[in-house]
Amino acid sequence: MIIIGLGNPGTQYNRTRHNAGFAAIDAIAKANGFGEFKLSKKHNSLISEGIINDNKVLLAKPQNFMNNSGSPIKSLIKQDKNFTVIHDDIDIPLGKIKTAEDSSSAGHKGVQDIIQALGTKDFNRIRIGIQPKQGKPDNTEEFVLQKFTEEEQKLLNKTIKEIISK
Repeated sequence: MIIIGLGNPGTQYNRTRHNAGFAAIDAIAKANGFGEFKLSKKHNSLISEGIINDNKVLLAKPQNFMNNSGSPIKSLIKQDKNFTVIHDDIDIPLGKIKTAEDSSSAGHKGVQDIIQALGTKDFNRIRIGIQPKQGKPDNTEEFVLQKFTEEEQKLLNKTIKEIISK
């Protein structure tokens, strides 16, 4: 099984809303005692391998920018078609998660790039809500690149713990 978190590479994007997928992958790795992430040039992704519930799992953080996630994922899944993508979702309130399978990108450009690269939307997704209390902001492109506030980060961490427990 492969679990892929979406985000943007580079320390300047740490703790930003668009990197909720990376944050989830890091937390899954830590909770399950995975080794350090290492760059796979073949897949242009940071990867770590370990065991979850007696199953071999590869965790991946593609190193293309979010909106160009398709190419590394296409490369990664050549070896294992059983994969899940974890990503932020502006249409879901912060603190909530939804799962999706065989559904459209709903305007998420990173997911749309994956669908185009794979030629299918038939894959599992875990959508992490990042929408603020006051609702979806007007300028979503700018909003998703902002860092979580301390209060929002605590709520995100709680949400990620929920993902890990499943």
